[in-house]
Amino acid sequence: MGIKNKKAYRRIRIKQRIRRTISGTPERPRMTVFRSNKQIYVQLVDDLNGKTIVSASSRGKAMDDSKVNKTEQAKKVGNLIAEKAKAAGVTEVVFDRNGYLYHGRIKSLAEAAREGGLKF
Repeated sequence: MGIKNKKAYRRIRIKQRIRRTISGTPERPRMTVFRSNKQIYVQLVDDLNGKTIVSASSRGKAMDDSKVNKTEQAKKVGNLIAEKAKAAGVTEVVFDRNGYLYHGRIKSLAEAAREGGLKF
């Protein structure tokens, strides 16, 4: 009896290993990323209170429906989360790549959030 989806299982194992060491506080929330095949989502989470402070995604109304590739889409979401975080009074975050490799869309989102003013 084997594992049904080895790729998803591997990501979950990596995610658990990361989450053992990373935790978000109200002053320095955890910036967690979820990447689906078509969209990308990001949240700033306060783990002590179990609350999401702000969130952004490529499906939101703030995103224009212009034809861009997924890496450019991730950059826009990174800039959007940085703006929302500043409005909520957050400047420092802990980055949680959620088991994904720091490459491609995840990397472009993180770099755009840094350029937008978030420190991590």
